[in-house]
Amino acid sequence: MKKVWIYLENGIFLEAKSFGSEGTKVGEIVFNTSMSGYQEIISDPSYAGQFITFTMPEIGNVGVNKEDMESYGAFAKGIIVRNYQRRYSNFRAEDSLENFLKKFDVMGICDIDTRFLTKVLREDGSQMMIASTEISDQEELKKILENSPRIEEINYIKEVSAKKSYIHKSATYDARVFRYKEPPEAKAKIVAIDFGVKRNILNNLTEAGLEVEVIPQDFCVEELIERFEKGEIDGVFLSNGPGDPLILKDIHEKIKKLIEKKIPMFGICLGHQLLSISHGYPTFKLKFGHHGGNHPVRNEKTKRVEITAQNHNYNVPENIKDIAEVTHINLFDNTIEGLKYKNSPIFSVQHHPEASPGPHESAYIFKEFADLVIKHKDSK
Repeated sequence: MKKVWIYLENGIFLEAKSFGSEGTKVGEIVFNTSMSGYQEIISDPSYAGQFITFTMPEIGNVGVNKEDMESYGAFAKGIIVRNYQRRYSNFRAEDSLENFLKKFDVMGICDIDTRFLTKVLREDGSQMMIASTEISDQEELKKILENSPRIEEINYIKEVSAKKSYIHKSATYDARVFRYKEPPEAKAKIVAIDFGVKRNILNNLTEAGLEVEVIPQDFCVEELIERFEKGEIDGVFLSNGPGDPLILKDIHEKIKKLIEKKIPMFGICLGHQLLSISHGYPTFKLKFGHHGGNHPVRNEKTKRVEITAQNHNYNVPENIKDIAEVTHINLFDNTIEGLKYKNSPIFSVQHHPEASPGPHESAYIFKEFADLVIKHKDSK
């Protein structure tokens, strides 16, 4: 393994070992507390532009396989792990994590104190960093980092979104027989706007009884409204995705037009944030974000606590309560996790109810969306 040198914007300079792709990369460093599912995390498009620090110390031990991909690639700048296991052992494994990272140009960093890094991020917050297998001089790395664009200045959804529309046909994965379930008969049709959508979100929408057409992020809103008014589609889903939602100004304007037409809509993560902004309530950045598979969220209607998967750095403001009912609350920091807009067939959640692998307590949310869309369709 080659040496790799790391410089954080708070001045910390570290040396570690490299696996995966080589070179010099700049991105935002965050930490993820999930105990399993590293391939799903790395292939989640919402991590575009970021270095993922895994708090789970052993990574690579189960290899990788095609079935566990959450998208068609991997868009993170790199991953940071305590121990990388080159010798993988799992009956589903098809290749090593190292080869996977090289294939998608993702840097791998190991033999580093990830507990220390996590504490730094918890105290100082998520921040920009640079990692290089070519440059060892601290001052040179600092200069490159200072002259590089920040993650909140880059529109990553153009990179991760589908380039053309398609129909998604698979349902959720059945681990008992190691294959995807046959989707049920569709009772309504929706369009999923792809800002970096995870495959298992689409699987859950299909399994809920919806025909799902995925469209790119540069969609024509007038065409979408026309299709809704003609009865060709019955609702719209706004997907998860990477980066700062405030810079997506053209998307805000399009969503405003969908809101005005009272089209049934459901958003997850970035979609949740975009709905808030489009209603006139800008998001704010959390200190170190929520990234992991163990976040307790309280359903405000049932008062049940659901363990959820999370991946976001931004959150909706408290004053959105003026126009929306808060449906879910994060019990770690009391931030808003779910909203139902007043006098509109629109709701959203900040967490990931599809969670694969991970907790399934929030999977009912997909059925709630399907019920909403079907009810609205039948009332027309």
